[in-house]
Amino acid sequence: MVAFGKKLKERQFPEWQGYYINYKLMKKKVKQYAQQIQVGALDRRNVLKEFSRILDNQIEKIVLFLLEQQGILASRIAALGERHTILQQQPDMSQMCELREEYRAVGQDLLKLLFFVEINAIGLRKILKKFDKRFGYRFTDYYVTTRANHPYSQLQQVFKHVGIGAVVGALSRNLVDLQDHHGSSFSLYDQPSIPLQDPVIDSIKAAVDRLTHSTNFLHFLGQHALIMQEELSTPTESEADEQRYHFMSLLLNLANTFLYMVNTYIIVPTADNYSLSLGAPATVCGVVIGSMAIAQVFSSVYFSAWSNRSYFRPLVFSSIVLLMGNTLYALAYDFDSIAVLLIGRLFCGLGSARAVNRRYISDCVPLKIRMQASAAFVSASALGMACGPALAGLLQTNFKIYAITINEDTLPGWVMALAWLIYLLWLWISFKEPALKNEENPLPQEANPGPVESEELEKGLAQPLLLNSEEKQNDEDGDQDCDGSEASAEVSNKPATSIAAAYRLLTPTVKVQLLIYFMLKYAMEILLSESSVITTFYFRWSTSSVAIFLFCLGLTVLPVNIVVGSYISNMFEDRQILLTSEIMVCLGIILSFHVVSPYSVPQYVSSAFITFVSAEVLEGVNLSLLSRVMSSRLARGTYNGGLLSTEAGTLARVVADGTITLAGYLGEDKLLNITLLPSLFICIASIAATCLTYNSLY
Repeated sequence: MVAFGKKLKERQFPEWQGYYINYKLMKKKVKQYAQQIQVGALDRRNVLKEFSRILDNQIEKIVLFLLEQQGILASRIAALGERHTILQQQPDMSQMCELREEYRAVGQDLLKLLFFVEINAIGLRKILKKFDKRFGYRFTDYYVTTRANHPYSQLQQVFKHVGIGAVVGALSRNLVDLQDHHGSSFSLYDQPSIPLQDPVIDSIKAAVDRLTHSTNFLHFLGQHALIMQEELSTPTESEADEQRYHFMSLLLNLANTFLYMVNTYIIVPTADNYSLSLGAPATVCGVVIGSMAIAQVFSSVYFSAWSNRSYFRPLVFSSIVLLMGNTLYALAYDFDSIAVLLIGRLFCGLGSARAVNRRYISDCVPLKIRMQASAAFVSASALGMACGPALAGLLQTNFKIYAITINEDTLPGWVMALAWLIYLLWLWISFKEPALKNEENPLPQEANPGPVESEELEKGLAQPLLLNSEEKQNDEDGDQDCDGSEASAEVSNKPATSIAAAYRLLTPTVKVQLLIYFMLKYAMEILLSESSVITTFYFRWSTSSVAIFLFCLGLTVLPVNIVVGSYISNMFEDRQILLTSEIMVCLGIILSFHVVSPYSVPQYVSSAFITFVSAEVLEGVNLSLLSRVMSSRLARGTYNGGLLSTEAGTLARVVADGTITLAGYLGEDKLLNITLLPSLFICIASIAATCLTYNSLY
């Protein structure tokens, strides 16, 4: 792994060498400040003032060069426009072809300029983060806040594509005119729904999108999946992804995601009745539902490790285990054994291959479609979540085949067993095992939950005043503050090798985001898992009514993400949406309490929708922020950031389902309020923690 400073320098254009941010100088300054503070030669106030001035000078140098180059491009386009006007009056095919290539050459130079801005933006973010890490001061918060909104700020020129849109528009309009409609009255503006199919324009759009991290629906869902990538990916890496990509294999991973979510929620409407039929209390449904999550705590780890070597074999193993688990779940009725029922659900949890599904997208899907694949992953999960309860509502029958009982309790198990058998056959026939990455990088880039660039936004780290000796030599980005070998930089950038090592990489901001993720998963699991018991006790709902209710909740997932990803995220900061969503979840929980009798259907349904929808909004924004503030070392390897977030969410489900079962021993009339109390407490704690780390959420 090459140190970031060296990697940054390798991607600079030699002719523009003097106009890039001087990352090496800035890094040395940080080191000098640390030494001067240690001996008392400088105080912190002077350090902040001097470092701000140096940064301002660096940014001004970049911006002035950027404006100069934009002016050159604009002059070239204007000159080409004059030639274009003459050719429209006296068409000449050879000259038009030549003119079109010259427009494309301008586009290539614009692409080069965009890459220049991107390199500087990343370097600026890196040095700000390095300063925060070294001094334990939220300098990033101060610097960005004071510069970003100032009327004379030059910082916005680096992070916004000011003027780029006009150049792209001019190129697109002229290329369309020269493409197939020489001298005709056709215009780009006449049919705006038809995009210009030109490689250079597509490349420019992709570069602008990377530069601004524009938040549209696909990006929002991609961040929701927490599928991360490293900064400054090389063309060689992109070509390798192209070779590893296989559409049917991607489709099989998405199908696995969908079926697993169906498998998780198909039993929710009937789990209480099934428990009663086996002689257990209805509230044992919490353990029945939660046993799958208990096993998933362990399966997430070994599937993540297994996917270092193969994707096909873990998917086959997953399908076989899920086939066995669902069969045992269905047979528990005729065995009259709650133990067989629980073993079946444990097997289902041991077959959770979501780590493999996410990893395949992160490792094998080309960058240009990775965001769409990430969005498809989230959509498949949401669709499975909605279809599971709906399917359970349709499986209303009761008959026997020999000694095997087929009814509304057992049929979900039989249906899912058949589904996994069909999936296994499809997998065996159609899946193509991708080639492993070269031995120099044996652990492919990992995710779980974008292409989200995990280190491009600041963390606001709160570390000690000075780092210890080992940390002084190398920080987590692989940059060396002191002169040393590349080997030491490589060691500093290796993935975490254990859960404990991964935990040590968590900053206070990341820990708060994981707490929020735990909270929202806990609240959602309490709501979903006890819905059948609560609605039966208070409202005498049938299985079909519960299934329809849960189906309607599940259907809100995609529309909510569309609204948030396409509109709300463009109007407000992610941290503002995060805090507001937490407060709304808290409000939904408070409204759910049974305080005034009788407990009404409108109160329950409205509070459930407020809680569920707010939690869905919160999940997307939470994972988006988590992917930004998490160390790059947690983007790779077995013990990655996605695994940590999965474990946090799975643990929340286990605790929630256990809470339901334990609270059930106090009586079903007390179940609702007792299970809501921990949700309320954790939610309030997460709101307080968010407020404490609010200024570090960039």
